[in-house]
Amino acid sequence: MERLNELLERIIQRVNVNLREPLFDVGPYVRGLVPWQQLVKFYAFYGITPHHPLNFHFSRSNLSGSYFLGKCHVTDSILYKTDIRGDELKRKGDFFATEGFTIPLQEDETIRVRDCFLIKTLVHNNSHDPEHPEEFIIQNTVSTHFANIHGSVVEGCFMGPFSTVDLTTVHDCVIGEYAYVQAGELSHRQVPAGTVWVKSGERFEFVFRHHPETLQRYVRFRPGSPPEGLFMEFIDRRKADYQRIFDVVKLQTPFSMPPGASFNRYAVIKPKTQIGRNVLVAQRAYIENSWLGDGANAQENCYILHSRLNGNNVTAHGAKIIHADLGPKVFVGFNSFLQGSADHRLAIGPGCIVMPHTIIDLEAAVHIPAEHLVWGYIRTPQDVAAHSLPLARLSALSGEETLGAMRFKGDGRLFVEGFKNRIEHILEANGAYCDGAAQRGHAQQSQDISFNLIQPYPEGELKGLYPTIDIHP
Repeated sequence: MERLNELLERIIQRVNVNLREPLFDVGPYVRGLVPWQQLVKFYAFYGITPHHPLNFHFSRSNLSGSYFLGKCHVTDSILYKTDIRGDELKRKGDFFATEGFTIPLQEDETIRVRDCFLIKTLVHNNSHDPEHPEEFIIQNTVSTHFANIHGSVVEGCFMGPFSTVDLTTVHDCVIGEYAYVQAGELSHRQVPAGTVWVKSGERFEFVFRHHPETLQRYVRFRPGSPPEGLFMEFIDRRKADYQRIFDVVKLQTPFSMPPGASFNRYAVIKPKTQIGRNVLVAQRAYIENSWLGDGANAQENCYILHSRLNGNNVTAHGAKIIHADLGPKVFVGFNSFLQGSADHRLAIGPGCIVMPHTIIDLEAAVHIPAEHLVWGYIRTPQDVAAHSLPLARLSALSGEETLGAMRFKGDGRLFVEGFKNRIEHILEANGAYCDGAAQRGHAQQSQDISFNLIQPYPEGELKGLYPTIDIHP
């Protein structure tokens, strides 16, 4: 495994050069984070459908458990159980509109991953960087457990566990654990752990930061140790349920598939689960004793247990919903953690928007009224007033408002409309409104995927590395 170790040290050096400002050494965080034996015992896999151009290339990489769908280039990278999805990449002939410009694409967009160390990370969507409309660039970057890179060019960065960069171009930055950033473009910044930051130029800005002592209970990350806290404990208790789906080549769907619905081969569905028409259950999602109404979607790495989602719900990447009842069109943002109990259920009314990286961990039953924005940390009914606003009130806001640790300034109407438009786009793209002919989306296009396996060298100095492979349509 000498070459594997050399590869890791090379990545550390490349990232540290980029992180001279802010001064940050990624080495103590990533050396030994995953034992070498873990990196060599898994196979990688990629999917083929008639709807996604393949064109997949990698070189001298460790790809343990990775998932590739669509156009990807990978060079000298370690990717451990990382999902790199290429099903929403822009195509040749498309037009990319931004800030008054309309840019025609001269070739298909490609995801390029170079000198990276991605651990259980999701890379998804397409680049929103007008300077690179045909390339989704991830370069000289270290990302840790259950981070999300969503439509974001990421160069020379460190991303802590459960962090998210969303529709943002990020250069030479440190994104702390459980921090969420959607801010257009960032350079040479260190975003503190637990920050939720949404900014759109001078139009609006939303900022909330979880209290450090609260955050420590859910996720903590120290040099020389893997991530710890309730989030990791929740996931680790369910790791065994994923074992079978990776050990068995051909799995039978556990129930009859409703029209327009899709259940990913590498998702877990436990007993007493029902799904409706046009439901999308994505890669590594986990569903147990739950009901997903028509058009609901459970995205990558999300968990839905003992819950009822009443239709056209969006459960974004990494979100967790336990003992909860959600009305129609409730949006639950990236890596949110919504946990009721059998005795204290959580109820969220129709049309609510739960901000990314929200923690609701109940000590008593809570009901959140319809059409509210929800954020922060909620444990009791009294917390709801300090961590939510009616969308109508927020839409009427022009200026600045502070509520507890949350600060909003700008045009509330643009903020709410932006979120609602994005939710509609997600539902349309995922096929929630499919009528059997038109408006097909991911749920329908993913019904037939053939998965293909790749395995590393089993011994010698190349042990744990994969041979150089080029795959084209």
